[in-house]
Amino acid sequence: MFPHAPLAVSQRGIFMQKSLAQLQSTSPKRPVRRSGNAQRFIPVLAVLMLLGMWQLIAALKIYPTFIIPPPGAVAARFYEVLLDGTLWAHTQVTLSAILAGLVIGVSVGVVLGYFIARHPLLESSLAPLIVGLQSTPIVAYAPLLVIWFGSGPTSKIVTSALIVFFPTLLNTVVGLRSVPQPLRDLMRVQRATPWQTFRKLEVPAAMPVLIGGLKISATLAVIGAVVGEFVSANAGLGFLITLARSQYDTPLVIVSVITLALIARLLYGLVALLERRVLAWQIRANRR
Repeated sequence: MFPHAPLAVSQRGIFMQKSLAQLQSTSPKRPVRRSGNAQRFIPVLAVLMLLGMWQLIAALKIYPTFIIPPPGAVAARFYEVLLDGTLWAHTQVTLSAILAGLVIGVSVGVVLGYFIARHPLLESSLAPLIVGLQSTPIVAYAPLLVIWFGSGPTSKIVTSALIVFFPTLLNTVVGLRSVPQPLRDLMRVQRATPWQTFRKLEVPAAMPVLIGGLKISATLAVIGAVVGEFVSANAGLGFLITLARSQYDTPLVIVSVITLALIARLLYGLVALLERRVLAWQIRANRR
């Protein structure tokens, strides 16, 4: 009936992208603050101050050294487990569960979130189940996952995927429903196909919200994997923390916690790098 509709959409694709960028850039622009070189050293100074307070507390011997060991003892323990391969072996197990759970949780959350955003009846049917699952602490049903999936890596992956699933789902629904209605009407006027609407309108418009949800999911995936290892495991950083705690090896506990924090920070940084690449057009528009 409309033989020239696909051609018309493809010829006006640039116009559609410009319209989307203009509509999203209509919000009040904040002045860009250029940080000086001194501000770059603030995180380093904060870490040095924390280490100084830690060393002072340890030197005053307010608590025994097996409760609050000095930073030097933690550094020595870190070097020891790093040199003999213990830290890397357990880190590799935890990192594998984190990445697998993150991929599965994000994939399922995005797909289901898309269908929920498009079909309100599906939201009414699944909302009570999803909210009930999310409102229950992960430590409550982690033992059930170990019973169902065993004490191997599968239960840790499922635990990590479950804790990642909800924020991804929620941000997907919010992102897709935040697409301006005038742009949807414009796509219909241009006789765009559903695939063209999804690729050229919905994905670019919802991407900032989706990236924000991915930042949250990247850090939550670490929590999910470690909770699973706390319940039942024979390897991983969670298992290493449990083992070190039972032996009153506080430096090793701190080393494991620092390693988990570094993994979470690394994943967050990778998502932030992805954000700068994917949303470069929006960053440039906000700086104008």
